[in-house]
Amino acid sequence: MSANIAPGLWNWLAYWLSEEVLVAVVGLVIVIALITVNSIGLIYAELKVAAHVQRRPGPMEVGWHGWLQPVMDAVKLLGKELVTASAVNKPLFIVAPAIVILPLLVTFIVIPFGKTLIIRDLNMGLLLIFSFSALNVVGILVGGWASNNKYSLLGALRSVSQCVAYEIPILITVMSVIIMTHSLKMSEIIAAQDRVWFIVVQPLAAILYFVASTAETNRLPFDIPEAEGELVAGFHSEYSGMRFALFFLAEYTNMFIVAAVFTTLFLGGWRGPVLPGPIWFLIKVYALIFFVLVARWTFPRLRFDQLMTLAWKVMIPLAMVNLIVTALVMKLVQ
Repeated sequence: MSANIAPGLWNWLAYWLSEEVLVAVVGLVIVIALITVNSIGLIYAELKVAAHVQRRPGPMEVGWHGWLQPVMDAVKLLGKELVTASAVNKPLFIVAPAIVILPLLVTFIVIPFGKTLIIRDLNMGLLLIFSFSALNVVGILVGGWASNNKYSLLGALRSVSQCVAYEIPILITVMSVIIMTHSLKMSEIIAAQDRVWFIVVQPLAAILYFVASTAETNRLPFDIPEAEGELVAGFHSEYSGMRFALFFLAEYTNMFIVAAVFTTLFLGGWRGPVLPGPIWFLIKVYALIFFVLVARWTFPRLRFDQLMTLAWKVMIPLAMVNLIVTALVMKLVQ
C-alpha cells in the first residue's frame, strides 16, 4: 500500500500543476538542498584543510572534531542583523546577493551526475552553464557599486577585469573539447571519453581550464577582488548577516560547478569501475575541490598586474596555440 502512495501523490500533483512544473519544482528543491549541504561541507573541509596544512588541529570543540562548526556559523549568520548603511543604493544593494546566487542554480539543470541523473540533457548544455555562471560577476559589480564604498567599488572593478581576462582562456580551452566531440551536449561529451579521458589527450587545455576557472571563482591566489590586506573585505565590505552569507554560498557553489564541468570535460564525467556513476562523479569533483583548498594555503596572493599578465600574456596565447593544434590534428585525422 505504501508503495502506491508516492506515485499516487505525484500523479495528483501533476494533474494540478502539470508534470513540467512539478519536475521543475522538485529539481529546484533538490538543487537548493544540494548547494546548502555542499557549502556547509566545504566550509568544514576548508577549516580542516587549512589547519592541517599549517600543522594545527583546526576546530575541535563543536561536535566530533568540530563537524558542527559550519552549522553553528550558519545559525549565527541567520541571527545577525541585516545592517544597511544610509548612503547605499538600497534597491541594488539588496538585490545584488540574489543576482550572484540565482544564475548558479540554473546551471545545475544540465550537470550530469549520472547516466540518467540529470534534470535536462540540453543540446546547448555547455553553453547554458557558461552563460549563466558568467552573470555571477554582474552581482558582484552591482553589490560593490551600490555599497557607495571605495573599497567595495575597487573590489568590484577588480572582479570584472579578472572575469573578462580569465573567461577568454576558459572558453578557448573548452572550444578544443568541442572540436573533438562536435557537440555542446554534456552526455555526448562524456560518451566521447568512453576509451580515454580528454585530460590524457588535452593536458594543456585541462591545466589552463583549471587555473583560469580557479581565478574566476576568486579563490587564492586569485582572490584580488576581496584582498583583505588591501580592501578590508572587497566587494562585500558593507554586507552582513544572510546577505553576506549568500556571497559565500555563491562562491562555494561556483567551486562545485567549476569542478563538475572539469569532470565532465576532462575526467570522463560519471564513468568509472565498480562504483555507481554518481559516486564516481562526486569523487572526482571533490578531489578537484581539495586541490583548490590546498592551493589557497600553499601559494601567496598575486599582485593585480601579475594576475592580468598571467591571463593576457601567458594563458590566452597558450590556449590559442592549443586550439589551433587541436583543429589541425582533427582535420588531418578526418
